[in-house]
Amino acid sequence: MSILIDKNTRVLVQGLTGKTGTFHTEQALAYHGTQMVGGIHPKKGGETWEGSKGEKLPIFASVAEGRDRTGATASVVYVPPAGAAEAIIEAIEAEIPLIVC
Repeated sequence: MSILIDKNTRVLVQGLTGKTGTFHTEQALAYHGTQMVGGIHPKKGGETWEGSKGEKLPIFASVAEGRDRTGATASVVYVPPAGAAEAIIEAIEAEIPLIVC
């Protein structure tokens, strides 16, 4: 039984454009039906991420922008350890109800 997430959970990916973020996002889209709704990268906002099988997600410059544009209800953090705390704080400040790191 799922308590924190369900089929309606809309997930932003902080660190989507990196190797780990790309791998796990492709897996979630291919095998789990997760609603991955966009990625976050401060320098790549406005671009589109494309996975190895042609999957496409918008990239936003901030978590707040991503939340506003997608209705995201969760964020998963795939950023290097040195930036993880800052990424989590950004998601908290954007009032994302569930943050997974």
